[in-house]
Amino acid sequence: MKTKSLAIAVILLLPVAVRAQTAEEIVKKYLEARGGLDKIKAVQSERITGHIAFSPDFGGPFLLEFKRPLKMHMEATIQGRSLIRVYDGKSAGWVLNPFDEEKGAHAQPMSADDLSNISDESDFDGPLVDYRAKGNQIELAGRDDIDGKPVYKLKLTRKNGDERIYYIDTISFLVLKWDGVTHSEGKEVPILNLLHDYRDVDGLKFPFEIDTGFPGSPEQRQFTIEKVELNPQIDDSHFAKPVPPSTPADPPAKPSVPENPPPA
Repeated sequence: MKTKSLAIAVILLLPVAVRAQTAEEIVKKYLEARGGLDKIKAVQSERITGHIAFSPDFGGPFLLEFKRPLKMHMEATIQGRSLIRVYDGKSAGWVLNPFDEEKGAHAQPMSADDLSNISDESDFDGPLVDYRAKGNQIELAGRDDIDGKPVYKLKLTRKNGDERIYYIDTISFLVLKWDGVTHSEGKEVPILNLLHDYRDVDGLKFPFEIDTGFPGSPEQRQFTIEKVELNPQIDDSHFAKPVPPSTPADPPAKPSVPENPPPA
């Protein structure tokens, strides 16, 4: 009788335990699918090169460099002019936008909106790595389907209150999509990202194509990655205030300053 009662108690409690661990287990399997937490944390610096396209005939090469802790250098060359975003990993960031006719001649301090997003942009591990230590919370928000693939919907709430939904493949446990908000000109702007073409780089998985859209806006960006380098030597001067390069005399059309392709 006691054995039967114990069995019933275990059965009744089991669903609660499973629900409590589901989101954590999904994150754990996602990290394993990427290559493992140890390998992710072993990367001290990262360099990504490729092409950014705002439209089929408007784009150019980009360079993205990261270095622990939270140092970042992004450069996109459009019509011969280089847009640069830099963060020193501490408290200072700069934007050099040669398409800004008023301020483009010199690097400008990042705006409050830029700085509110920058710790997320410069964290090349991504917000799911050590999410608790970063003040993030996760919960399972159900299931969905993306291009015929069943996915888990994992809701992440950042410590500033911003929410994201990560769509994680139930088979590969890689992120196929995430959507949420970013901040621009004092407003919350919805953003979504589709991640494609995962490839292995020294034992870690990276998406080599990222499509970024802004619901309600025609603006789209496509990042096509050509090369990912892990632990390259990057001088700290790359994360200091940028010096304006020489630019052509005729100003081209002004694009928006691109944010980095989001970490997987």
